[in-house]
Amino acid sequence: MASKRIVIDYEKLPEDVVNRIKIEYPDGFEENLVTFTNAQGAYVSALPFETEEIYYLVRMTESEARQIIKDDDDYDDTGKLRDDFEEDINEDGEKYLDDNMDEAENIKDDNYNV
Repeated sequence: MASKRIVIDYEKLPEDVVNRIKIEYPDGFEENLVTFTNAQGAYVSALPFETEEIYYLVRMTESEARQIIKDDDDYDDTGKLRDDFEEDINEDGEKYLDDNMDEAENIKDDNYNV
């Protein structure tokens, strides 16, 4: 169980946490939102996500949850996480870089610098 609790906006999450959230919620976020009352007494909706160290409540409305998925290339047109997404993620939640692409970009950069 996580010992630290954080309420945070989706845009402020580190990339590795975002990727792990995508794996946890491959069908999108909207149906998994919870509602709570914040310190000011206002109702807030958020997506719960827990790691070994941190329990996150990721603030978002239902419409923001839909828009995040719609704008994210890792999800298909039906709002489902692409089948190959997990293959592109390492155990730390970071995307693997294509070594061949990096080499091709370096060659291209060298040609332009001549």
